[in-house]
Amino acid sequence: MEQRYFPENYFKRLDEGSDHDFYSEPRKVVHIDEEAIAALQAYYAKHVPPHGDYLDLMSSWRSHIPPSLDPISVTGLGMNAEEMGDNPQLDEFIVHDLNVTPMLPYPDNRWDAVLCAVSIQYLQNPIDVFRHVNRTLKPDGIFIVSFSNRCFPTKAISIWLNMNEEEQVELVKRYFELAGNFTDIQTKAITPDGQDPLYIVSGRKALDL
Repeated sequence: MEQRYFPENYFKRLDEGSDHDFYSEPRKVVHIDEEAIAALQAYYAKHVPPHGDYLDLMSSWRSHIPPSLDPISVTGLGMNAEEMGDNPQLDEFIVHDLNVTPMLPYPDNRWDAVLCAVSIQYLQNPIDVFRHVNRTLKPDGIFIVSFSNRCFPTKAISIWLNMNEEEQVELVKRYFELAGNFTDIQTKAITPDGQDPLYIVSGRKALDL
């Protein structure tokens, strides 16, 4: 489906091997520094509805959800069971490869918020995934995508590696636009005191008419 909007080679990767193999070994590290994590938590605290049901999309060892949100539940969808099993904020999780199956295994109108932290650069079917995120969000639910300037370069899509950070922000914004049914699409660039910049693109599921 992406080929309607982008050349096919945009979503190729240097390493086209199995993601299950690549992520089979747990990596129990955070992928942004403490200052960027704090900035992301502050953004969540301001924009995510409190006491809700959240999906941590492309989940791993940590979710960076501030305790002040007091979630009803946090569900992880990611690639390594051991990492997610050690994530203290997850109530449950599943292993699911979005590059093989972009469809999310959840019912319509399930989540108050979907959060995708520092992983968007690995999606090979982003528009399909965004459409399913929208389907599973409650009306006016928010989808927050964050990223920095780090990645596993062999697993990042080609277009990502050939863009500067401003262009990457515009690319993610375009995913929201092409997926449809998102409103209030916003972008934000944060430069904390540490070394890692933080970029955020968010959108809300349009209210039912």
